[in-house]
Amino acid sequence: MINPDSAGKDRTRLTKAIVIAIRELAKQSEPTAAARDLAAFIALALSAIAEGIDASVAAWEKRDYWVKADRFRMEWMWAGTLAEKMKAAVLGDDWGAVAMLLPQIAQRLGKVQVSENHRLGKPWEGAYRKLRG
Repeated sequence: MINPDSAGKDRTRLTKAIVIAIRELAKQSEPTAAARDLAAFIALALSAIAEGIDASVAAWEKRDYWVKADRFRMEWMWAGTLAEKMKAAVLGDDWGAVAMLLPQIAQRLGKVQVSENHRLGKPWEGAYRKLRG
């Protein structure tokens, strides 16, 4: 049976949504409710990516592709670290820290391309409430 919502597809969808959220957050001039939702969504999405890494490498480890699995883990290790920093900054209302973290996240996701006609919608709506939740 094929799982249409694999960890890899989730990661791709989340990285594209993060790129869109960073673009939207860059347009904000002051910390509004929408800006809080955007920043909280980025933290939650990075956290979800970090949690999905082990599921992604499980198949490689079953086949004893340890080097490939370890390389993949190291390649995505930053997601969990930046998710925690972003979460702390958002919950602490530290917009200076958020502003410092966004370029780091954007740099890591620099190769992710999102078309103007994407169908991702606005997945960040209500994310701040969920983060505090």
